[in-house]
Amino acid sequence: MAVPKRRPSKSRNRTRKSINMRLSVPSLGECATCGNKIVPHRVCPKCGFYKGKQYLGLEEMS
Repeated sequence: MAVPKRRPSKSRNRTRKSINMRLSVPSLGECATCGNKIVPHRVCPKCGFYKGKQYLGLEEMS
């Protein structure tokens, strides 16, 4: 059975672990009606539109 000859250094371990702990920036798209930056596949919080249809009324957005 293979056994490691030397112990991995702290920097090597931490570098490997830090790759999975990185935070990713969410991708943003533009709303087709108002041009506001929104997360894809979500209703726009500013105008209430999604794919050209209005899903939120003005009274619900307040």
